[in-house]
Amino acid sequence: MIARLILGLAAAAAVPTVLALLPMLHLAPNRLVTGTPLNAATALGPWLWPVAGLSALGLGLLALGRGRGVTLVAGLACAGAASMLLIGVGAGASAALADAPPAARARLAAGAWIILILLASAVTAAARRAALPGGVPMAAAGLGGLLAIRGIAGHLDALSLAQELQARRSLLGQAIIDHLALSCGALLLALLATLALGSWRRGRGAVDLAVSGVQVVPAIALFGGLVAAASALLNVLPALRGYGLSALGTGPALTGIAAYLLLPLWRGLQAALRAPDAASLDAARALGLSPRQILTDLRLPLGAPVLVGGLRVATVQALGLATLGALVGAGGLGTLVFDGMAQFAPDLILLGALPVIALSLAAETGLRAVEAAARRRWPQ
Repeated sequence: MIARLILGLAAAAAVPTVLALLPMLHLAPNRLVTGTPLNAATALGPWLWPVAGLSALGLGLLALGRGRGVTLVAGLACAGAASMLLIGVGAGASAALADAPPAARARLAAGAWIILILLASAVTAAARRAALPGGVPMAAAGLGGLLAIRGIAGHLDALSLAQELQARRSLLGQAIIDHLALSCGALLLALLATLALGSWRRGRGAVDLAVSGVQVVPAIALFGGLVAAASALLNVLPALRGYGLSALGTGPALTGIAAYLLLPLWRGLQAALRAPDAASLDAARALGLSPRQILTDLRLPLGAPVLVGGLRVATVQALGLATLGALVGAGGLGTLVFDGMAQFAPDLILLGALPVIALSLAAETGLRAVEAAARRRWPQ
């Protein structure tokens, strides 16, 4: 009981401690420098105590509470604290820029990011603990909706990240489409290659060694090698350029990403084929099932959860690796990330990185739900 009380008090004090020790905003003369830190009192103004109080209530109840009602109240309190924090930092940024030069920027500092991540994690944990149907996706959608509402209402317009978004809105939309196309294309290519390699029974040892060996090669080195190989091939066979082939662009990026995706897909396929035990296989053969029927009616259904698990890992990996496609001219969200790095603009980097994180979390959550449903449908 005492340990639990101490845990609750520590959780309740987490956000007030961050508010007291870390800055909430950085006020910079332009988008390229860090600027001067602004503490919580200056950045949040009258919103400081509501944020501190609601977050302490929510995190404390989440650490101490057991019942569904208490857990839901904790999640709502944390969501309310996050909403007030967004309003507060937006108002603080607007006030700080009121007398600043036109090129000045106000960006979120470490304290604001830590608190937002902590509160978002608490809302998700509360949804999971409450065991509501679709609780975690609903919590994520709610947090996204909350952010969208604050953005539409204009509460975040003064923040540097919102200004970068406004300046590159159309470019961001096209980058997301290109990123998804590149990720899905590489995933499809890897799936087809995995199925083709899976039919080569005698070469499974060589395939396992090859797909494992690819993981040792750094991604940038692999992309560079593919560009060099494609360039050499086009020099030998220049007629291939007429078919749209190029040493730069989507071709090397698709090939490189797909090569990295082979390992989780290949191991998932092999584990799925080994899912039935020997007794089940003997019984299937005794019933007169053909090898094809054993594959489709026994091995694949029982191995479906493992297959979905491998697909989940490969999908998240594809979304992350597609960021590097910008290095070889394939576009995508990596374009914004590397442009921000070249310009030393942290918010431009975040503008490209945050959608990658959101897409990866969405894919992970969705496919994990599919995997759980497959395990319930075909328990081992």
